[in-house]
Amino acid sequence: MAVGSWQSGAVRIDSREVQAGDLFVGLAGENVDGSAFARQALDAGAWGVVVREGSGLEGNVFEVPDPLAELQRLAREWRRELGCPAIGIAGSTGKTSTKDILAAMLRPAKRVHATPENWNTEIGLPLTILAAKRGTEVLVLEMAMRGEGQVAELARTAAPQVGLVLNVGPEHLELLGTVERVAATNAELIAELPADGTAVLPAAEPLLEPYRRADIDTVTFGPGGDVTEADLAALELPFTEPHNILNACAALACARAVGVDPSGPIDVEFSKLRGEEVELPGGVTVVLDCYNANPMSMRAALENLASAPAARRIAVLGGMLELGEESARYHREAGEQAGESDILITVGELAIGYLDGYDGEHYSVATPEEAGALLDEVSEAGDRVLLKGSRGIGLERVLG
Repeated sequence: MAVGSWQSGAVRIDSREVQAGDLFVGLAGENVDGSAFARQALDAGAWGVVVREGSGLEGNVFEVPDPLAELQRLAREWRRELGCPAIGIAGSTGKTSTKDILAAMLRPAKRVHATPENWNTEIGLPLTILAAKRGTEVLVLEMAMRGEGQVAELARTAAPQVGLVLNVGPEHLELLGTVERVAATNAELIAELPADGTAVLPAAEPLLEPYRRADIDTVTFGPGGDVTEADLAALELPFTEPHNILNACAALACARAVGVDPSGPIDVEFSKLRGEEVELPGGVTVVLDCYNANPMSMRAALENLASAPAARRIAVLGGMLELGEESARYHREAGEQAGESDILITVGELAIGYLDGYDGEHYSVATPEEAGALLDEVSEAGDRVLLKGSRGIGLERVLG
């Protein structure tokens, strides 16, 4: 099957979302095999379906040994046909916010297609590429890292000319064991860049030094780097948080690498649950920064909470998952960092570890729903509340 041969429809992996002209790809999940729903997709008007061999279906059916591999092949083919520059973004924290900032910098000058929300996996990234319209001038592609080889696999699909490794920190340590291996895994993006590519790296990250390449351009960002906060002077940014200023430096370096030097107002629309502010009745401000959490992003969120004006500061923290043998230490240190908060509410058993480093007013609950009920009792007008924890905790449920 040639890419684009399914008329003008989209590529879908959920049969319930199929519309006339779409291509449905039946992917195998842990509990359900999507190929079992191919008939439903055809009945909904799908142009065709990609399924496992031996489906027994009739119609425009493409049987393959591995539907996921076929999805990735189609994405690579469409990527080549688009022919535009692509920017890949890897790193331990802040990838989605940086992607949002970079896309906003590029849009006044280029037709940009960027990763929606968190479509950054071996499934989401191909779907992102396949959703790009003909005439796209720059692709901005976020790349998740959950184990060795994953970033390399994503980079081979995305074929980026520019590769940003935003930072290196403790993440997925249950899989990788050490921060050094985290660095090596994120640096797979550098290894996959073409000879005329550009690597964008933090200036102060020695763990990435062994992975620099002499045959490509390398641009650094942050204090002491090629692109610093001073370079942002021509931009009107809708944020002041130090971590997002650093993200903006990285984004600017990437924009310049594809020939865009933005200026003026930058209209950034951040993805959901990444620092999203909600005003509650009664004058309480809640910051939903709970899409995910690791020690780096937790520190940034707590520093932002401490520096924000508020009558009182309340930290509602869920646990940080997948930190391996050092989990207790990382939670204790985060508890210490929460010391400038007036109240700490821990959610779940893992989060109790924050209390080893925190000696202020505190409460512990088992679920986000219980945290929400408690917050209703203890919050007052003028309070600022941070919700921060790993995705598996689901802290957004604090708000009902």
